[in-house]
Amino acid sequence: MNTSFTRQRYLMDFTLHSMLRRKGRNLVLFTVYCLVIFILASVMFFGQAIRQEAKTVLADAPEATVQNLVMGRHALINAKWVPVLQNVRGVRHAEGRLWGYYYDTVNGANYTVMVPPSGDAEHQLQPGEVIIGPGIVANRSLIRDKYLFLRANYGEIFRLKVKDRLSSDSALVSADLLLMSEPDFRKFFQLPDDVFTDIGLTIRNAREIPTIIGKIGVRVPGSRVVTRSDILRTYQSIFSWREGLLLALLGASIVAFVIFAFDKAAGLSGEERREIGILKAIGWETSDVLAMKFWEGALVSAGAFLLGLVLAYGHVFFFQAGLLEQVLKGWAVIYPDFHLKPHIEVLQVVTLAFFTVVPYTAATIIPIWRAAVTDPDAVMR
Repeated sequence: MNTSFTRQRYLMDFTLHSMLRRKGRNLVLFTVYCLVIFILASVMFFGQAIRQEAKTVLADAPEATVQNLVMGRHALINAKWVPVLQNVRGVRHAEGRLWGYYYDTVNGANYTVMVPPSGDAEHQLQPGEVIIGPGIVANRSLIRDKYLFLRANYGEIFRLKVKDRLSSDSALVSADLLLMSEPDFRKFFQLPDDVFTDIGLTIRNAREIPTIIGKIGVRVPGSRVVTRSDILRTYQSIFSWREGLLLALLGASIVAFVIFAFDKAAGLSGEERREIGILKAIGWETSDVLAMKFWEGALVSAGAFLLGLVLAYGHVFFFQAGLLEQVLKGWAVIYPDFHLKPHIEVLQVVTLAFFTVVPYTAATIIPIWRAAVTDPDAVMR
């Protein structure tokens, strides 16, 4: 056991010195290898973290939302359906929701205007008061107790006192959010008292959702039910599409690297052939030569993989993926400034290692084996 370990240690030591003799070539390969791992891992980390963030944010959303459809388009829903949905077996609570969008001509930004749900005691408002998201605070330079002026579509100016601002911890969903009281909301958008934007449902047992959706289709004809899992799947599809788009754009660079790496790994230089011939001539066995080159490939690929992985982690979770954020996050006038919480799937890391480290390491063995089994004199010639 000790003899085998000592033998491998000496082989690694010899391999390191051999690599240092060709440090220029190995440094270029290591740098390009590391850069490719960095890009792939950054996309992977960002996609996984933002999917997890969306899942966390949607945890407080209603299990199901009932919308009214008119000619296939989302329309206001009558308040008379709230007690009907409340009486559907399996529904714990049904509540009409009021929300909409407002285009602010002052700065060209879109706000999400919403009435806080009745169960949200922290954000209840009196008429004339608003609570604004961190993006609006920065965009309008507003602080607490100042006034926010909004012009309604019919020309009336609304003067609303800023009661508070939403926490920046929830900036992913609250950056452009503006909360106002129900009387102000109905007056601002000129809505009658008997309509809501949609109706949110709290379900007792998530496994009953398909059955409840069937019952709602019978009791509220012309409606559409959107579940929380539907919204989450939509977000995941969008993020996956952006990941795929970025990888497609970088595909040419990745393919170029693969060709470069395999060319360096598969092709032996004259100096390497002479080295193998000398080693065979002084008594090295074929297994020793293969082991030496295996360690060379493993050190380059594993070292580049680990360094690229660490750099990608810092890039995504400490610098907010600054190099890739325009593609991965999208764009808006009011853009949320949020920090992703680290969330890494071990299976993804193992898969990335399998498709990057293993092929390169294996590619170094075949040409070395061919040279190692050839007569030393022929190899040196």
